[in-house]
Amino acid sequence: MAVAETQGPDRGDRRAPRVRRLEPAAIGAVLWRELSVFRRHWRATTFSSVVEPTIFLLAFGFGFGALVSRVAGYDYIEFVGTGVVATAVLFSSVFPGLFNTFIRHRFQRTYDALLAAPIDVEELVTAEVGWVALRAGVYGMAPLLVAMVFGLDPSPGMLLVPFVGFVTGFGFAAFGVTIAAVAQSMDNFNYVTSSVITPLFLVAGTFFPIDALPGWASTLAQLNPLHHCVELVRDAVFGFQLGPDVLHLGVLLVFALLMWRLAIWRLGLRLID
Repeated sequence: MAVAETQGPDRGDRRAPRVRRLEPAAIGAVLWRELSVFRRHWRATTFSSVVEPTIFLLAFGFGFGALVSRVAGYDYIEFVGTGVVATAVLFSSVFPGLFNTFIRHRFQRTYDALLAAPIDVEELVTAEVGWVALRAGVYGMAPLLVAMVFGLDPSPGMLLVPFVGFVTGFGFAAFGVTIAAVAQSMDNFNYVTSSVITPLFLVAGTFFPIDALPGWASTLAQLNPLHHCVELVRDAVFGFQLGPDVLHLGVLLVFALLMWRLAIWRLGLRLID
C-alpha cells in the first residue's frame, strides 16, 4: 500500500515528453535553414532547373515535331511537353542531392554543425530530401506551362502533377544523397551521370514510346522509375487509367521509400564514426 502511494499523480506528472523517431521540430529547423539559403540563391537555382528542360522541349518538340506530327495518339509537342516534366524533376532533384550533399559534408561541414544540435541523421536526410523534392515538384510544372503556350490544353489533372513530381523527386534526391555519401570525390559523379542518369531520362518514354525499343530494352525500361513518372504525368493531363496508374504510383512510392532508407543508412555511416 505504501509503495502504491509513492507512485501517485505527483510523480506521473513529472514524466519527460516522449521524443518521436522523426521530430517535427527537428525537421522544421532543417527546412527553415534550407529556405533561408534558398532565398539568397533562388534565381540561379530556378534558372538552371527550369531552362534546360524547357530547351529540350523546344528543341525536340519543334525539331522532331516538324518531321513527326503524332506519336502514340498525341500531337508530338504534347507528347514531349508532358514527358519533359519528368526530366525537369530528375535534374532538379538528383543533382542537388549529389552536389549539395557532398559539398556540405566534405567542405562546409554543415552536417557536423546540424548534428551537434538535437537532430539525428534520419531527420536531417528527411528534411533535406523533402525540401529538394518540394522544389522539384514545382519546377516540373515549367515544361507544362511552356507546352500550354504552344497548344497543350489545360486539364484538372494537371493539379496533381506537382504531387507526382514530389514523389519522384524524393526518390531521386535520396538517390543523389546515397551516391554522395559513397563517392570519394566529385569526379566519381561522372560515372553516375553517364551510366545511370543519362540512360534513365533517354529511355523513360519522354521523346519516343518505349515500345519502339527492342524487346529486352523495353522490358528494362519498365523498371525505370522515371518512365512511371512520365506515364503518370501524361495520364494526369490526358485522362487517368486506374489500374496502370496505381501501378505507376506504387513503383514511385516504393522507389522513394527504398532510396530514403538507403540515404539515411549510407550518410549515417559517413557522418557517424
